[in-house]
Amino acid sequence: MKRRALLGAAGATALLAGCDFSLRDGVFNACLAGLPAELHEHPLVIGAWKTLDAAKMWDTHCHVFGDGDSGSGLWYNPKLDEFWRPLGYAQRALYINASCTDHSPGRTDRSFADRLLAQCDEMAPGFHVLLFAFDWARDDAGRPMQGKSSFFVPNAYAAALAHAHPSRLQWAASIHPYDPAALDRLDAVVAQGARAIKWLPSAMNIDPADARCDRFYAKLAHLDLPLISHAGDERAVHGFGEHLSNPLRLRRPLDGGVRVVAAHCASLGEARIDEHRMSGQTNFEVFAGMMDDPAYRGRLFGDLSAVTQVNRMDVLATILDRPDWHDRLLNGSDYPLPGIVPLVSPRALAGRGLLAESAVEPLLALRDHNVLLFDFVLKRSVAHDGKRFSASVFETASFFARSTSRPSE
Repeated sequence: MKRRALLGAAGATALLAGCDFSLRDGVFNACLAGLPAELHEHPLVIGAWKTLDAAKMWDTHCHVFGDGDSGSGLWYNPKLDEFWRPLGYAQRALYINASCTDHSPGRTDRSFADRLLAQCDEMAPGFHVLLFAFDWARDDAGRPMQGKSSFFVPNAYAAALAHAHPSRLQWAASIHPYDPAALDRLDAVVAQGARAIKWLPSAMNIDPADARCDRFYAKLAHLDLPLISHAGDERAVHGFGEHLSNPLRLRRPLDGGVRVVAAHCASLGEARIDEHRMSGQTNFEVFAGMMDDPAYRGRLFGDLSAVTQVNRMDVLATILDRPDWHDRLLNGSDYPLPGIVPLVSPRALAGRGLLAESAVEPLLALRDHNVLLFDFVLKRSVAHDGKRFSASVFETASFFARSTSRPSE
């Protein structure tokens, strides 16, 4: 990793030390190439694949990163490169390290994709990841606000990468509903094979409860295209207010017939009514109440991305203890975030009795070689009172089948 990124990550250490992170396993991902035989054949890894059909397995939450140096259109806000803005600078340095990206001039885009594909190739044949595009933050008229956006991943780039590697990659489009061209864009991405729509409301300036979204929801329901929307507080990408990610705001698309995936099971923060008022419930409590509402059976889902993070793992025992939810949960890694060493701590999970002590060292070694495999094996290994995640949590491909080809709920 370049000296500049090291300095940024060193600054992040100081920032993380005062937050809900763990430094027990160090700071840096070693970014080792090639999975050694002793890990590939480790009983923990072999056991993780048992009873699963890899051809049905999609990692349903995978981010794409780059600076557009390949002509891809990928973009991140230049403010993240300004060392006098320490939080953003440190975050970006950690993302670069987590994804083992070569940030040399002209290498960022290709390096990110190459490392991701190399990790996919070490997974069982048939395993796929779902790549996320990411639209601009937009104003109330639907105009892009580049200066208030954190990053941008064009639909065309995510689609092209997936089309170039169909044995490993699928993709989800991102379309801001305030864009006057949103409905036409929906038709276009479906024609290009998009499997879902991805939103991060607080970063993109989207209010999911706004009536302006109704035509978009009607189109999603007609197309039977699921909406994957961040729910709960967002600590990595900041923007327009955490109240926009209150799970209750997802009732509008749900009531409009849309299948909605609440990313991270809304596992962080207190539910805000608006920018100034708190509800008195956590976002996860709100999500749990919605999951238990019979009206949302078959429409509301959650994904497991980030639930093993140090700042979210309080909810993990509850999720494990709810096997009645498991057919509505989708595994996702939130790649490359599990590669941020202080963010996901097997030692901390073992300390809570959610992971066998014997699993800690093999998992730490896995992460240095393959973040995707690390996240998968970790999720297969966690348990609470003997309860583990069911196979359906990992065999997620059928969820993205549309219309009559999708199994009935």
